[in-house]
Amino acid sequence: MRSVLLAVVIGAVGVATAPLQTDQPAPLAIGSPAPDFNLPGIDGKTYSLASFKKSKALVVIFTAVHCPTAEVYENRIKQLVTDFRKRDVAFAVIQPNNAQAVRLDEMGYTDLGDSLEDMKTRAEHRNFNFPFLYDGEKQEVSRAYGPVATPHVFVFDAERKLRYQGRVDSNPREPLAKVADTRNAIDAVLAGTAVPVENTPAVGCSVKWLDKKKSHDAEAAAFAKEPVPLEKIDGEGIKALRENKSGKTLLVNFWATWCAPCEAEFPDLQNTWRMYRKRPFELVTVSVNYPDEEKAVRTFLTKYLASSRNYLSATMEPHALVQQFDPSWKGGVPYSVVIAPDGQIISRTNGQVDILKIRRLILASFPDDSYVGQNAYWNSK
Repeated sequence: MRSVLLAVVIGAVGVATAPLQTDQPAPLAIGSPAPDFNLPGIDGKTYSLASFKKSKALVVIFTAVHCPTAEVYENRIKQLVTDFRKRDVAFAVIQPNNAQAVRLDEMGYTDLGDSLEDMKTRAEHRNFNFPFLYDGEKQEVSRAYGPVATPHVFVFDAERKLRYQGRVDSNPREPLAKVADTRNAIDAVLAGTAVPVENTPAVGCSVKWLDKKKSHDAEAAAFAKEPVPLEKIDGEGIKALRENKSGKTLLVNFWATWCAPCEAEFPDLQNTWRMYRKRPFELVTVSVNYPDEEKAVRTFLTKYLASSRNYLSATMEPHALVQQFDPSWKGGVPYSVVIAPDGQIISRTNGQVDILKIRRLILASFPDDSYVGQNAYWNSK
């Protein structure tokens, strides 16, 4: 019995003291000097620690574009910049994710990914007021700082010694955020006093390190194995499609195999389906090809791995389908309609869609789920 108990104790100690096997670097320790960097910003400039050398304090924030937690913190970060810039505090906001390591099923709450171009688009759309820097290619700077999630804050004093690391504040849901940790830390640094709490947990999306590209590639391989459905649709089916009693936001895309703009937009539409299909959303494509052109339609759909719900006109009179679906539509393709769960048309697009505009409309139509605050975010400017 003693030997058994001893083995249990030794085993427990071994578990407790064994080093954690993870590729996640530890966050920079309090008191450490700020690691230097040399990173491109969305404004075309290159930034380093020297770019901020005259400031009394430097706040380095790691955040992302695709992350829903990062999204709901955008305005709070902008407000920090506005409030402290006049007090000679500098901000460097770094995007650490490798764009090729983000899976489409991780993009259910965003219109964009984490590339440098996507960063520029988000910054313009949301009027970012800070240097937004990209570290997604090599991630050497991110590894030196050790952010565990986005967003993750590091506050340095005038000597660029780390005085605080962790969350922006105490709750991603802004009305519940009772402790302004980052604001308190900056105030303490400027006052030359001790930071009230030096370390806090950063809650948000995990950093997409380079090795996560394997997961991204595995997802892409899985898409290639999904079935590509195709059914015929008649007038009654078209009427039901227009009524949209699915309880979901519906994006209906009319297209044809001979239509170049249709083919140009089709990959973006399928990726939008893959991004949002875990949410109350459905993509339906309707080919206006004739029924006897089914083989060509199937070939097209297979080429683009179209796992969405796909239809082919069941009638040799495609103009009838046009009138039954939307009398205001004159019949040109591509033609896309976003329909709310209550059957109301949110948008009509004659010609190739602006995919970001469409994604933002879809996101704004979703009710809040486990990420409370997303509906308000996508319905704000």
